[in-house]
Amino acid sequence: MVMNEDMMDAIEKDNVVFLSTCADDIPNVVPIGFARPIDSETILLVDNYMKKTRENLNKNPHASLVVRDASKCPYQFKGTVEIYTSGEFFDDAVDWATSVMSKLSPKAAIIFKVKEIYSVQPGPDAGNLVD
Repeated sequence: MVMNEDMMDAIEKDNVVFLSTCADDIPNVVPIGFARPIDSETILLVDNYMKKTRENLNKNPHASLVVRDASKCPYQFKGTVEIYTSGEFFDDAVDWATSVMSKLSPKAAIIFKVKEIYSVQPGPDAGNLVD
Protein backbone atom coordinates (compact mmCIF):
# COMPACT_ATOMS: atom_id res chain seq x y z
CA MET A 1 0.00 0.00 0.00
CA VAL A 2 1.30 3.44 -0.89
CA MET A 3 0.94 6.60 1.20
CA ASN A 4 0.11 9.80 -0.64
CA GLU A 5 1.97 13.10 -0.14
CA ASP A 6 -0.62 14.41 2.37
CA MET A 7 -0.27 11.29 4.51
CA MET A 8 3.52 11.43 4.47
CA ASP A 9 3.52 15.16 5.21
CA ALA A 10 1.17 14.70 8.18
CA ILE A 11 3.34 11.93 9.66
CA GLU A 12 6.48 14.04 9.40
CA LYS A 13 4.96 17.29 10.67
CA ASP A 14 2.64 16.04 13.44
CA ASN A 15 5.56 15.36 15.83
CA VAL A 16 3.77 12.49 17.57
CA VAL A 17 2.38 9.24 16.25
CA PHE A 18 0.81 6.47 18.28
CA LEU A 19 2.11 2.94 17.69
CA SER A 20 0.04 -0.04 18.71
CA THR A 21 1.59 -3.48 19.19
CA CYS A 22 0.38 -6.75 20.65
CA ALA A 23 1.88 -9.99 21.87
CA ASP A 24 0.41 -12.56 24.22
CA ASP A 25 -3.07 -11.00 23.78
CA ILE A 26 -2.13 -7.82 25.66
CA PRO A 27 -2.21 -4.68 23.46
CA ASN A 28 0.19 -1.80 23.99
CA VAL A 29 0.05 1.77 22.62
CA VAL A 30 2.85 4.32 22.90
CA PRO A 31 3.48 7.84 21.63
CA ILE A 32 6.50 8.11 19.33
CA GLY A 33 8.18 11.49 18.93
CA PHE A 34 10.49 10.53 16.08
CA ALA A 35 8.62 9.25 13.02
CA ARG A 36 9.11 10.18 9.40
CA PRO A 37 8.47 8.60 6.04
CA ILE A 38 11.48 7.23 4.18
CA ASP A 39 9.41 6.67 1.05
CA SER A 40 5.73 6.15 0.15
CA GLU A 41 5.66 2.66 1.71
CA THR A 42 8.06 2.98 4.65
CA ILE A 43 8.16 4.93 7.93
CA LEU A 44 11.23 5.28 10.17
CA LEU A 45 10.49 5.19 13.91
CA VAL A 46 13.24 5.83 16.46
CA ASP A 47 13.32 3.69 19.59
CA ASN A 48 14.47 5.96 22.38
CA TYR A 49 12.50 4.57 25.31
CA MET A 50 10.57 1.50 24.11
CA LYS A 51 10.33 -1.43 26.49
CA LYS A 52 7.03 -3.30 26.18
CA THR A 53 6.73 -2.18 22.54
CA ARG A 54 10.08 -3.76 21.67
CA GLU A 55 9.16 -6.94 23.55
CA ASN A 56 5.92 -7.10 21.58
CA LEU A 57 7.61 -6.40 18.23
CA ASN A 58 10.22 -9.07 18.90
CA LYS A 59 7.39 -11.60 19.32
CA ASN A 60 5.01 -10.17 16.71
CA PRO A 61 6.26 -7.78 14.00
CA HIS A 62 2.76 -6.50 13.15
CA ALA A 63 1.81 -3.00 14.27
CA SER A 64 -0.64 -0.15 13.68
CA LEU A 65 0.08 3.55 13.62
CA VAL A 66 -2.01 6.74 13.70
CA VAL A 67 -0.91 10.36 13.90
CA ARG A 68 -1.85 12.38 16.95
CA ASP A 69 -4.02 14.82 15.00
CA ALA A 70 -6.42 12.54 13.13
CA SER A 71 -8.27 15.56 11.75
CA LYS A 72 -5.19 16.30 9.60
CA CYS A 73 -4.45 12.67 8.76
CA PRO A 74 -7.55 10.52 9.29
CA TYR A 75 -5.84 7.21 8.57
CA GLN A 76 -4.64 4.12 10.37
CA PHE A 77 -1.54 2.51 8.90
CA LYS A 78 -1.08 -1.22 9.45
CA GLY A 79 2.12 -3.00 8.64
CA THR A 80 5.13 -4.98 9.70
CA VAL A 81 8.40 -3.86 11.22
CA GLU A 82 12.06 -4.71 11.11
CA ILE A 83 14.32 -3.64 13.96
CA TYR A 84 17.86 -2.39 13.32
CA THR A 85 20.42 -1.87 16.08
CA SER A 86 23.28 -1.20 13.68
CA GLY A 87 23.79 -0.25 10.06
CA GLU A 88 22.54 2.59 7.87
CA PHE A 89 18.97 2.81 9.24
CA PHE A 90 20.25 2.83 12.82
CA ASP A 91 22.94 5.41 12.04
CA ASP A 92 20.33 7.67 10.41
CA ALA A 93 18.04 7.29 13.43
CA VAL A 94 20.83 8.17 15.87
CA ASP A 95 21.93 11.18 13.81
CA TRP A 96 18.36 12.49 13.54
CA ALA A 97 17.42 12.00 17.20
CA THR A 98 20.65 13.37 18.65
CA SER A 99 20.55 16.40 16.34
CA VAL A 100 17.19 17.29 17.92
CA MET A 101 18.03 16.29 21.52
CA SER A 102 21.70 15.66 22.23
CA LYS A 103 20.90 13.72 25.44
CA LEU A 104 19.05 10.96 23.56
CA SER A 105 20.66 7.56 23.07
CA PRO A 106 18.52 5.74 20.50
CA LYS A 107 18.39 1.98 20.96
CA ALA A 108 17.08 1.05 17.51
CA ALA A 109 15.61 2.13 14.21
CA ILE A 110 12.20 0.60 13.62
CA ILE A 111 11.38 0.32 9.92
CA PHE A 112 7.60 0.18 9.49
CA LYS A 113 6.43 -1.18 6.12
CA VAL A 114 2.91 0.01 5.34
CA LYS A 115 0.74 -2.91 4.18
CA GLU A 116 -2.78 -1.47 4.62
CA ILE A 117 -4.32 1.97 5.16
CA TYR A 118 -7.75 2.43 6.75
CA SER A 119 -9.94 5.50 7.17
CA VAL A 120 -10.53 6.78 10.70
CA GLN A 121 -12.56 9.73 9.39
CA PRO A 122 -15.94 9.88 11.16
CA GLY A 123 -18.76 8.91 8.85
CA PRO A 124 -19.82 6.08 6.58
CA ASP A 125 -16.24 5.28 5.42
CA ALA A 126 -14.81 4.91 8.93
CA GLY A 127 -12.93 1.64 9.18
CA ASN A 128 -12.84 1.06 5.43
CA LEU A 129 -9.70 0.10 3.57
CA VAL A 130 -8.39 3.05 1.53
CA ASP A 131 -7.91 2.31 -2.16
